[in-house]
Amino acid sequence: MEYITIASVPTELTANQFSLVYNAFSLCIAAMFAAALFFFNAKSQVGRKYQVAVIISGVVVSIAGYHYFRIFNSWEAAYALQGSTYLATEELFNDAYRYVDWLLTVPLLLIEAVAVLALSKEVARPLLIKLATAAVLMIGTGYVGEVADSITTRAIWGAVSTLPFLYILFILWTELSQAVERQDRRVKTLLNGMRFLLLFSWGVYPIAYLLPELGIAGATATVGVQVGYTIADLLAKPVFGLLVFSIARVKTQIDEAQVADQRPVTDTNGNRAEDLVGSTR
Repeated sequence: MEYITIASVPTELTANQFSLVYNAFSLCIAAMFAAALFFFNAKSQVGRKYQVAVIISGVVVSIAGYHYFRIFNSWEAAYALQGSTYLATEELFNDAYRYVDWLLTVPLLLIEAVAVLALSKEVARPLLIKLATAAVLMIGTGYVGEVADSITTRAIWGAVSTLPFLYILFILWTELSQAVERQDRRVKTLLNGMRFLLLFSWGVYPIAYLLPELGIAGATATVGVQVGYTIADLLAKPVFGLLVFSIARVKTQIDEAQVADQRPVTDTNGNRAEDLVGSTR
């Protein structure tokens, strides 16, 4: 099979194969921009100290929506319908947009996961530095493997990229666990769901990455990689953001209830209950 593009896209696809990827990109663009509208408008529904996390969610899906728009256009330009099949054109399919997107959005995803907890600066800052650094290393080394010419080189860099990924999971399940345990039961349940969603969605990426190494090549590998990455992005960005928003809402409700419990009780004239009791003695 001859390859002529940056992303090693095959020279020929069936109409169904081309349309599956085309429609997956289209769905993802709509989901990202719809999620952005929701997050930017929903930030007023959470407390001030949680708004940063919701705003970051909106920024993440906005960045992803833009890059998927570019990927969509590049895919469309890379093929032309000839009879019942799609043949590669002279236009290159630039899949590097994905890695530019991940380089920006993956650290932000980890930042919003920490930001929604509203931890003290002394606790949050070292966590953010560790997570962001590991995320950049994971994406950078993964890209080297993605554009490699041989399966062996791809496998080596894929293994290297796995190390910072495992370190991120270690941080999320150890150091962050201390903060999770101090949360309300409802928040704890949502936070555990958020961590497992991150694990599950990020687990899709290496599966798609490994398809060529598993002997799945040509059009099947191309479609599998593109659709797999797209599904993973949908889970890791808008769905993950919805979980972050849910956590922020619950924590806001808890904070409001605590404030209400501490507020002195007054009558209809604004007199405090303890003052009224004192006046009757």
